[in-house]
Amino acid sequence: MERKKASDYPQELIDLFQEYQHGDISRRTFLDRAGKFATGGMTVATIFESLRPNYAWAQQVPADDKRIKVGYEVVQSPAGNGTIKGYLARPAKNGKLPVVLVIHENRGLNPYIEDVARRLALANFIAFAPDGLTSVGGYPGSEEKASAAFRTVDGMKMTEDFVAAARWLKARSDSTGKLGAVGFCFGGGMVNQLAVRLGAGLNAGVPFYGRQAGADDAAKIAAPLLLHYAGNDQRVNAGIAAYEEALKASNKVYTVHMYEGKQHGFHNDTTPRYDDAAAKLAWTRTLEFFNKHLR
Repeated sequence: MERKKASDYPQELIDLFQEYQHGDISRRTFLDRAGKFATGGMTVATIFESLRPNYAWAQQVPADDKRIKVGYEVVQSPAGNGTIKGYLARPAKNGKLPVVLVIHENRGLNPYIEDVARRLALANFIAFAPDGLTSVGGYPGSEEKASAAFRTVDGMKMTEDFVAAARWLKARSDSTGKLGAVGFCFGGGMVNQLAVRLGAGLNAGVPFYGRQAGADDAAKIAAPLLLHYAGNDQRVNAGIAAYEEALKASNKVYTVHMYEGKQHGFHNDTTPRYDDAAAKLAWTRTLEFFNKHLR
């Protein structure tokens, strides 16, 4: 299917699809409400398919790239779901390096997130991308199945799984002991939560359009934060002002970048919401931030 851009769709339709992706409405409700946009030869089914992720677009770094080594690891998580499996990507050359935890959206460890881990490996970090769906069989290869599975996992236990993964990654023998975390959507919110939970154990956090930590928890954050937000993301952006106020009140180090006119998910290069310029700029800023605080 031809790749489309967010500008090819009415904002109301993009917002409607985002409701579906976040589990606020069913597929049937989306299709019913999207009916009014089915014009010019575009059926509702065609609209739906064009908005869904296409993972063939996501691969920037092939898994067999000779400059990196990749594989899967299982981390013990006694306070969570027992174990959590994840994707480890690192440079081919051996040696101690800073480590970065990569946290997925509300779909589990899909090909896009694995590619993000490989991009970090090429940038000379050891990256680990845990799968929050481990306890229900892992990412199932289907967006619908992944979304449904995600809603069945105990949220508190999943948080403990990510905490366990972060501590395991930081303590690896090939880690310098400097830990960063980057996450997208659900994963962005989890980065904010890890900043609270890990305190000084996290050295840098980069949430992409993630839900903010509670104002009362901001004082527990020690890591500098780089906060990426999309202009057309009212649901997430509603929490920015209170978060900034709480971070300022506790004298925390943070930077906010607002990508005006861009959509929630603009870094995810598998959907029409992807914005090439914003994604590249945000990624450049992310790597600069990790290089500054983790090396």
